[in-house]
Amino acid sequence: MCSTTTQSIAETTAINTLGIHHLGLNVPDIKQTAAFFIEHLHFKQVGEKPDYPAIFVSDGTVMLTLWQVNDVTSMVAFDRKQNIGLHHFALKVANIQELQCLYQQLVLLDDVEIEFAPEPLGDLPIHHMMCFIPGGIRLELITA
Repeated sequence: MCSTTTQSIAETTAINTLGIHHLGLNVPDIKQTAAFFIEHLHFKQVGEKPDYPAIFVSDGTVMLTLWQVNDVTSMVAFDRKQNIGLHHFALKVANIQELQCLYQQLVLLDDVEIEFAPEPLGDLPIHHMMCFIPGGIRLELITA
């Protein structure tokens, strides 16, 4: 229950979030970035707002809203070590075999820059890889 009256922390009921609904990404070319998700990660286009412009894609669990940058000539690329904002985002894959398969597909693409190939995540029983996808967004793919 949420109340507008002043209560002590002990008297309030916790309100939990339910996971990410969508992630909005500004990109220089929404068609190129949408095509990457649709063609290589099997997302589906679930909406579009041509006058904004924006394209909405989803894998059935998470939705990404891809927003077209207004002026690509004056845009500034994100520097994960200097800027406040999105460092990267991670998408789960079922297992190491699927991660390796995705890596083999993505390494062949001219518009994808592999930062590192699949490797263990520290001492955990998890593997991950990192890449920059069309639009300059840093994407981690990680085993569940």
